[in-house]
Amino acid sequence: MDKIVIHGARQHNLKNIDLELPKNKLIVITGPSGSGKSSLAFDTIYAEGQRRYVESLSAYARQFLGIMEKPDVDSIEGLSPAIAIDQKTTSKNPRSTVGTITEIYDYLRLLFARVGKAHCPECGTEISSQSPQEISESIMKLPEGTKIQILAPIVRGQKGEHKEVLERIKRLGYPRVRIDGEIYLTEEIPKLEKNKKHTIEIVVDRITVKEGIRTRVNDSVEQALKLSDGLVVINIVDRQEDIIYSEKFACPVHNFSIPELSPRLFSFNSPYGACPVCKGLGVIHKIDESALIDENRSAIEAFRISDSLSFKYIKAMVGEILDLHRVNRYKKFKDLPPHIKHEILYGDEYFEGIIPHLEKKFLETDVEKYREEIGKYIKEIKCLECKGSRLRKEALTVLVGGKNIYEVVQMDISLAYRFFEEFEKSPMSEKDKVVAEKVIKEIKERLKFLIDVGLDYLTLERSATTLSGGEAQRIRLATQIGSKLSGVLYVLDEPSIGLHPRDTEKLINTLKELRDLGNTVIVVEHDPETIEEADYIVDIGPGSGVYGGQITAVGTVEEIKQNPNSLTGKYLSGKLKIPLPKERRRIKDKYLTIYGARHHNLKNIDVKIPLGVFVAITGVSGSGKSTLIYDILWQAAKNRFYETNEEVGLHDKIEGWEHIDKVINVDQSPIGRTPRSNPATYTKVFDYIRELFASTIEAKARGYTAGRFSFNVKGGRCEACQGEGVVKIEMHFLPDIYVTCEVCGGKRYNKETLSILYKGKNIADVLDMTVAEALEFFENVPTIRNKLKVLHDVGLDYIKLGQPATTLSGGEAQRIKLSRELSKRDTGRTLYLLDEPTTGLHSHDVAKLIQVLNKLVDKGNTVVVIEHNLDVIKCADWIIDLGPEGGEKGGQIVAQGTPEMVASNENSYTGRFLKKYLV
Repeated sequence: MDKIVIHGARQHNLKNIDLELPKNKLIVITGPSGSGKSSLAFDTIYAEGQRRYVESLSAYARQFLGIMEKPDVDSIEGLSPAIAIDQKTTSKNPRSTVGTITEIYDYLRLLFARVGKAHCPECGTEISSQSPQEISESIMKLPEGTKIQILAPIVRGQKGEHKEVLERIKRLGYPRVRIDGEIYLTEEIPKLEKNKKHTIEIVVDRITVKEGIRTRVNDSVEQALKLSDGLVVINIVDRQEDIIYSEKFACPVHNFSIPELSPRLFSFNSPYGACPVCKGLGVIHKIDESALIDENRSAIEAFRISDSLSFKYIKAMVGEILDLHRVNRYKKFKDLPPHIKHEILYGDEYFEGIIPHLEKKFLETDVEKYREEIGKYIKEIKCLECKGSRLRKEALTVLVGGKNIYEVVQMDISLAYRFFEEFEKSPMSEKDKVVAEKVIKEIKERLKFLIDVGLDYLTLERSATTLSGGEAQRIRLATQIGSKLSGVLYVLDEPSIGLHPRDTEKLINTLKELRDLGNTVIVVEHDPETIEEADYIVDIGPGSGVYGGQITAVGTVEEIKQNPNSLTGKYLSGKLKIPLPKERRRIKDKYLTIYGARHHNLKNIDVKIPLGVFVAITGVSGSGKSTLIYDILWQAAKNRFYETNEEVGLHDKIEGWEHIDKVINVDQSPIGRTPRSNPATYTKVFDYIRELFASTIEAKARGYTAGRFSFNVKGGRCEACQGEGVVKIEMHFLPDIYVTCEVCGGKRYNKETLSILYKGKNIADVLDMTVAEALEFFENVPTIRNKLKVLHDVGLDYIKLGQPATTLSGGEAQRIKLSRELSKRDTGRTLYLLDEPTTGLHSHDVAKLIQVLNKLVDKGNTVVVIEHNLDVIKCADWIIDLGPEGGEKGGQIVAQGTPEMVASNENSYTGRFLKKYLV
């Protein structure tokens, strides 16, 4: 069957749709935000493909994979096994790195174990193990007639008279011994000086190299190795030269030994290879003294910790030490003598010390409250033992191409690719060549896939926890191409997120490559360039939420452009477009200036951010945008305005704070981590709704307060599920499952609370309303209407008030945060920071977002957005373009000025693509 046929899809807001999709094509599903794209692509097509595949496996395998719920659809024909590459499955494991996710690190471990050469850290000598036969072979290669002595070193550079050792040599019957370079007969050994270092070697044999003595040499070498535990010294008599051989992986001079080379030695996730101090994390958690202690307070009350148990312990211990030293308890901490400070903080033989006590408690306690409290004062610092490499020192002595494994993973991906290309051409033994060839082929292939999806600026040691959703998705995309599967259905969720227009072409080629292997690739996408390159387009709409869920147009790009029902088509054809501002705001003489920014890849730059205007920070992926705005500016702002003690990225100073009174970060982190959090509670509109229900005549008669209508406290909520609407069932070795509460039917409240009605609806009905429905329902209640109006303005008409936070995308969470800030009274001196607010937005919604951001700026505030979307960039008043490339080749200011000024700058990639948007 050459197509996928869907009948009666009703999942979420889909309106009983029928659809035919061609197989082995690149298909883009597009439409306004919340129109039902993900419901069709992920919750219907992927879910059913995955469910059927898992059902075909044995019962034993199914219990580990878990079967997805059957989507609400009549039938789907022509499905293949499905793989979803979405953005929500970024690893939160601090042990995951780009190298481990892509499996490149596994191949690197193999390469270093099989081809790597160990070196002594003291003298740099190559360490290798040699068998007795190999040692004998090298002796036989000496010129014929060479006189040699085969020595077994028994004592090496140790003080003492060594009487017992010398007695043992006599008993063994060896006639000669070499002590400190001099040969003695065993009967004539002088008394050794007790306080001097001595080297004692048994003369096992004296031989002249010639034909026919191979067996004798081999026997003598074996004997010497046995006597000296793996070492043999060959003394060439005429040249007075010593050659040291080792049977073990050890430096024959400095005795530095290394275990046998195996892949696990290079694994930071194995106790065999991990640094013993940080256990393979590369960082250690230490209490930050400056955060914990207020030095201007009295010694007994200087510790800021508020947890009552720890506070009592600290107070008692500090009091005891001060009394012991007869120091006034109310003397300021800063005035205490240094030795008493040290004793209080780090303890002595009798007392544990406050800092070791808190660090131990942080690591060992299971009580979340204590971990959170102590966590405020914990600082993550690079491990002092392994310097962040995560590995034990022995692993770092092994070199390939002159570099150890940590130096290789620190390279960005494009540099690593060049390193392996050069290493392949370097001279090596035949055996190494055969092994290296296969492993390097696999490594280079995977590196090339990462370069092809625009991730050449990442390093292999980069922690997975620091990757954006788009980066993580493109890494998994690269991994899938590496697997070379065919006949698979791939479903992707906006893979272009976080990609500069320059790199979108690489991504599209990658998707086509996946298709050309014989796969069907379905992409949920808003990016015009990706849509233009699709073989087949499905446009869903016409609106969002309850107003969406219908197929408005299907076909090729040209067919979509000519279809009058397609909103996407209108934007693609240019019939609709986001207008340029009539005029740019004038730059006032007020700036926030960051001097000497040099964190990560920033090249010691000075950045002037004009205030009171709309500023876009642009540049290719990895050019340093987030480092500048989040690692430096936002961290410094938190410390200044919110009295935190965050670590700020490297820079000299920031000037201009006096022009602003607060900084608000509107990022894409979830608005809550549990199903209890939802848009209504986060935006505080639920407080007004509860008060409204409490003010009804029936509620007053029963004495119900606003608290009765909260599902987070006892009283009005359903106690069977504790107001969650679902009950968690622990499955022990299987994932926990959630089932709808049988008592309240998922409504969260008890019957008495649900009997209170406002305009015929109870509180659970209101939580089930979309923003658009609620806006109409509460039209005459200004406090509620105003908050809902802001959600409507940012394009979130379609989300439900009670929708669990865990089901919201990053872009939706960001716009909910934006709406909460918009509904507050602003001072006109606020700095707003946004990271790619267009994530998940259709061009039609981007237009709404730009209006909202402009409203903030019109009141005198400053909006700074990190953005790749050219429609947003063209509407900015000022652009700061970083680059020119990502990673090490980035971190400089390439261009700055109005969009017109940047577009005319030949060095700016952003400018080149921006030109056609300024017409």
